[in-house]
Amino acid sequence: MMTKKFKILAKYVKDMSSETPNVETFLFVKENISKYQLNIEISSKALKNKLIEINTTLKFEDKEPNEKKSYYEIVYSTIVKINDDIKEKKDLEKIILCDVPNAIYPDLENTFLNLIHNSGHPGIKLDKKIDFDKLYNERYN
Repeated sequence: MMTKKFKILAKYVKDMSSETPNVETFLFVKENISKYQLNIEISSKALKNKLIEINTTLKFEDKEPNEKKSYYEIVYSTIVKINDDIKEKKDLEKIILCDVPNAIYPDLENTFLNLIHNSGHPGIKLDKKIDFDKLYNERYN
């Protein structure tokens, strides 16, 4: 039987940002938001007593050199307690980069989409489900 390697103690929105400088930008973005790309970054910070703070950042932005662009970003913080029997650095990395993001992603995606929808783009969906295991394996193989 697989034992849980970690326990999520808390998760919250640490920072959230939606920037659309003016109505011209808004109208331009409305036409072009389908070209926007989702970027994800994961960082972690060890706290005491086998606690780790994992910050998952999503950015939804225009990679084109347009003058007019909106910017959306969320930093979602998860506090996890790592089981005492986790000693290997590789196991820890997998927890931070795969297991926790997989566990929190539905909430994170929902919160981020609400931000974008409430910023005037109700039809936006984030196309692909992020495969954290695949990203992790690509990074280490």
